[in-house]
Amino acid sequence: MATIEDVAKAAGVSASTVSYVLSGKRSISAPTRRRVEQAIATLGYRPHAGARALASSRTNVIGLMAPLRSGVDVSVVMQFVTGVVTRARDVDHDVLLLTQDDSGGLERVAAGSMVDAIVVMDVEADDPRLPVLRALRQPTVLIGLPHDPAGLSCVDLDFEAAGRLGAVRLAQEGHRQVALVGSPPEVMDRHTSYADRVVRGFRQGCDEHGVRHVVVPCEPTPDGARRAVDAVLADAPGTTGLVVHNERALPHVLAHLAERGHDVPGDAAVVAICPTDVALAQRLPLTSIDIPGELIGGVAVDMVMARLGGDQPAETRLIAPELTARASTAAREV
Repeated sequence: MATIEDVAKAAGVSASTVSYVLSGKRSISAPTRRRVEQAIATLGYRPHAGARALASSRTNVIGLMAPLRSGVDVSVVMQFVTGVVTRARDVDHDVLLLTQDDSGGLERVAAGSMVDAIVVMDVEADDPRLPVLRALRQPTVLIGLPHDPAGLSCVDLDFEAAGRLGAVRLAQEGHRQVALVGSPPEVMDRHTSYADRVVRGFRQGCDEHGVRHVVVPCEPTPDGARRAVDAVLADAPGTTGLVVHNERALPHVLAHLAERGHDVPGDAAVVAICPTDVALAQRLPLTSIDIPGELIGGVAVDMVMARLGGDQPAETRLIAPELTARASTAAREV
């Protein structure tokens, strides 16, 4: 790998002159600059990241805070992470992954000028990290939507619209008693933004169409799914449609419905809010509302780059949900 000394030797100048050409901190004659640039191109020299950061006040690194808290589906989280990393690579940026769930890591990384900007995942409705994020000099983009996003850019699936869309779909197919099998209890208790918004939208859609409904949190295990399904059928025995927003519990929900003698979709229609690959991997292809994690991760990076360019104020972008009908739903016979 070429060094700055190799470039200096090839160009017939001192190493300090090469440094000045790279940093622009001193005026260098045009012929000398051309020789240095030609040597850099010929040797394939790339400045050390730390030196480049000192010269430009930019690191070309984006911090990604993705705390792996209890109750989250790591495989779904990784779809968002993949979107961030892939798009960052397209714009010549690296990604520094932060897995802490408090503000300490944010402050250390920001204060040390390790990153140009920060993307934050797993956002709560009243997230305790928000005051710290607002005080950082680096622009921040949230993947999620808190109650008060003032001063921060946000991007996410419109989970409230997704919950409503699932309820409306079941109502339009003739279901008069439905249930939401939701996120794990710890996710609901933290008031994680996406979980709260799904519940809110689901209830709104049911109320708009006069549909009776229940909401049951679900642990992402076979026993948890069994308890959730049993609770639905005990509290609302007339339930004929379910919206399931819990990727890890989804196959267990379907299995226990079968154990209880409930055919899908004949006895119980199912709409899943999950990535498409999860919906297609079940015992029958599920009608689903996609969670486009890679797309959202990529949009977060685009928003970061716009803010770094200084031409974009804080904004919120919500991706409209799309429902794809498959084998798990059907119109009910009256």
